[in-house]
Amino acid sequence: MKEGGFMRHARWIVPVAAVVVLLTGGAIYAERRDPAPEQPGVETGAPQPVVAGNRLVDQRSDAQFIPRGVNWSSFEYACAQGWGMSTLDTLGGSDAAEVEAAAIAAWGANTVRLPLNQDCWLGTRGAPVSDQFEERTSAGYRSSVHEFVTALNRQGMVVILDLHSRKRMGQPEFGNIAMPDSESLSFWRSVAGEYKDNPSVMFDAFNEPYSRYDAADNLVFDLTWQCWRDGGCTAPIEDDQTATAGQVTYSVQGMAAAVGEIRDAGAAQPVLLGGLDYANDLSRWLDFAPDDDQLVASFHSYDFKACADEKCWDAVLAPIADRVPVLTGELGAEDPLDGYVTRYLDWADRHQIGSLFWVWADHPSDPMALVRDGTGTPTEYGVLARRYLRSAAVGS
Repeated sequence: MKEGGFMRHARWIVPVAAVVVLLTGGAIYAERRDPAPEQPGVETGAPQPVVAGNRLVDQRSDAQFIPRGVNWSSFEYACAQGWGMSTLDTLGGSDAAEVEAAAIAAWGANTVRLPLNQDCWLGTRGAPVSDQFEERTSAGYRSSVHEFVTALNRQGMVVILDLHSRKRMGQPEFGNIAMPDSESLSFWRSVAGEYKDNPSVMFDAFNEPYSRYDAADNLVFDLTWQCWRDGGCTAPIEDDQTATAGQVTYSVQGMAAAVGEIRDAGAAQPVLLGGLDYANDLSRWLDFAPDDDQLVASFHSYDFKACADEKCWDAVLAPIADRVPVLTGELGAEDPLDGYVTRYLDWADRHQIGSLFWVWADHPSDPMALVRDGTGTPTEYGVLARRYLRSAAVGS
């Protein structure tokens, strides 16, 4: 992670190597409508969350559902780097997805967020990348995602499918652009169409919207709330791990368009929308949220971001949580054992806001890695997360 320059305020992780590398507002409705009618989907064995007022409820029982769990990383980068679809490919055995899902469930998680790669799903930009041993296809990528979603559901966990990254043009790496592009709409039309009948899946429309700075720390793209919702502005084509002068751009697609694609595909499940500044700024979320009765405000909580203390949480997050469900889509810190994570969890629990720890991945150089291996052996931070999740599961 870096601060300043073209990486200003970005949070990113470089994975460990495996062969190459192993990482105006249309004001929101004043009155919330009733929960969406029960979908004629499969019985997954997991909760079936819908938005009811300012809460998520499990439509099987109408009991409140507070998502608590982890982000499971590697579908967003392995397929772009060319060594597999995800780290499941490195674990061995035909039941790797089942074993991994059971390991996460044993921590007490009820929700897993899966960051996905837009190009690997669509088969664009030469992704997923093949090697001399295996030809990889978008159909294979989708199948691998589906297998893991099914395994997680069977273990009683809701899955959040997140549009997280893209493959870089001509390079075996990945990055995150500032906002959705036209192909992002194709991504959601396809993903939502595939999972529209799974009531234990939710969607995260776009990982972390952000403004762009050049290498001299000059603002070259100022993402406004109007553009966040409606699109139409132009953002640099370079991702947030690449310097930009902001001269070559693409036309941004707004959150309303992404939500519209999901609904047009026939999917009625809740949709998470992260705010500005890498989903850390939700200051005008209520003013600009698209008109949809199944939206969740997604907040990414890190100690190196601007909204990182109780004063901000009280002023910004608490009023939103009075109106719509709020979920901490990512939670971490530069040193996750220094007290920030536990302080935030205490505050979030008091406001019935769920949290998903970043990140379930074996990345030895990353202080936010929760595990040391593929079987779920926890790091020190993982011990903290596991203790919290198990305690929350017992109390729910």
